Amino acid sequence: MPPLGTVNTSAPLVALRGVGKAFPNGTRALAGLDLEVRSGEFVALLGPSGCGKSTALRIVAGLSEPSEGAVEWPPPANAAPVESRIGFVFQEPTLMPWASVFDNVMLPLKLKGEAAAQAAVRVEAVLDRVGLAAFRHSYPRELSGGMRMRVSIARALVTEPQLLLMDEPFAALDEITRFKLNDDLLRMWQALCTTIVFVTHSVFESVYLSSRVVVMAARPGRVSSEVAIDVPYPRDQNFRASAEYAAFCRRVSDTLARAIAAGGDA
Repeated sequence: MPPLGTVNTSAPLVALRGVGKAFPNGTRALAGLDLEVRSGEFVALLGPSGCGKSTALRIVAGLSEPSEGAVEWPPPANAAPVESRIGFVFQEPTLMPWASVFDNVMLPLKLKGEAAAQAAVRVEAVLDRVGLAAFRHSYPRELSGGMRMRVSIARALVTEPQLLLMDEPFAALDEITRFKLNDDLLRMWQALCTTIVFVTHSVFESVYLSSRVVVMAARPGRVSSEVAIDVPYPRDQNFRASAEYAAFCRRVSDTLARAIAAGGDA
């Protein structure tokens, strides 16, 4: 894995080749989408509403099949199945309301049939990492929105995925909570050396988090352009307040405006 903040030229961890997606009602969500994601990257997918960002994420996760094109996964040395390499964090936490924080995070390991004692150790470790160790016995209704999202992230991380897919996980949160979770997510990403593809509508969030912003054109979605955020990690409030951050935000905003102006299907 190259140093954080540098350009990664290794072979892709996953690649979308000419991916298209048409729904039964005739809507073409994606057309000719080409995207490569390399190990250790933090890639933000940015684009207007309806441009197929979430659809692309679901196709990578195997939750939806492309109508055309292919998703390529180079075989890893351990020949692990694709589904075991992926963690997915949805827009809503989608927690089981009747289960404790501990049991919600335990669920993926239970479904895999992992031994209870070993699974419990992994759950405790990931809860500590997301700052929820003291809330292991709490229920979702007792948690704030930000804490529920932390549980969702912990559940995705407990399987130690190679690739973490995140579909606008912080969109419904207030700005203060969102900033805090952005910082926490970057710390976890650096510590775990995983790969993240993060869907967002926010130019500011995409620049702060990612090593590369992929700007998608209006529906049918395809890559319009990419902007490398070649600023080293770790990033903090000093970066948010810097002229460099503001310049990157203007650049990405201008790139997004051009992608929207180029238009697409109605």
